Amino acid sequence: MTNGHRTMDKEFEYKFIKPHKSLDDFVESFWLLKNHTDNSKDIVILPDGRIDLFFSQSATEPFHITLSGLETRPDQATLAAKSVMFVISFKLLATEYIIQGTISDLLDNANYLPSDFWGFSADDLKDFDLFCQKATQKIQSLLPKETDNRKQKLFDLIYSSNGEMTVKELSENVFWSSRQINRYFNQRFGISLKAYCSILRFRASFGHIKAGKLSPQQSFADQSHFIKEVRKLSGVSPKELKRNQNDRFIQFSTLPSK
Repeated sequence: MTNGHRTMDKEFEYKFIKPHKSLDDFVESFWLLKNHTDNSKDIVILPDGRIDLFFSQSATEPFHITLSGLETRPDQATLAAKSVMFVISFKLLATEYIIQGTISDLLDNANYLPSDFWGFSADDLKDFDLFCQKATQKIQSLLPKETDNRKQKLFDLIYSSNGEMTVKELSENVFWSSRQINRYFNQRFGISLKAYCSILRFRASFGHIKAGKLSPQQSFADQSHFIKEVRKLSGVSPKELKRNQNDRFIQFSTLPSK
């Protein structure tokens, strides 16, 4: 788990690590975010297509664990003073095999989990590398002996294309009807496949927008469609997103510089 990046200043620290290859189908990344200051910071969380398991505490909040479902709109949040959060970002297939439950009721929402979930405690927030090792071992112990090949291929195509394949193309590639796929997505995740792919395309544009490429680099129909989708999922225009005033769009602030 050495492939990742780290950004740090006197106020905030961010570190990102890719998971062990044995977890590739289920875990996107491990990451940490720390606010070293005595002041809280207002931030905006953008939809990014991930299921996040947060382990966190702050100067004013005791250790707690929360599971956050998919986001379909920008979410105003506050990064508390002297806060630390270690996070496991899951791919959707993990809900079925690792988390083992539907998350449709967590659309644009989150749930508190027991404070001893998976055997974690506040002590595990002292060392990020050890946290990642412990989380990896726990998830490896939950890995299924086999998975539904059709679903695995579907998600492989969705992620490898950054959501650019149409529902029809995906359906034809995995020999699963569009109607059945959408029923599966809506029942398990609370969202249609098309809507989910739109979120992945939006997320894939983050790096381009931060680099100043304000015209569509993915399969958006045209500039107008691109702007409309960015506004829908971020609340602002691509130009405003690039400005990232006060570093409020936290996912942009933590993107590595190219």
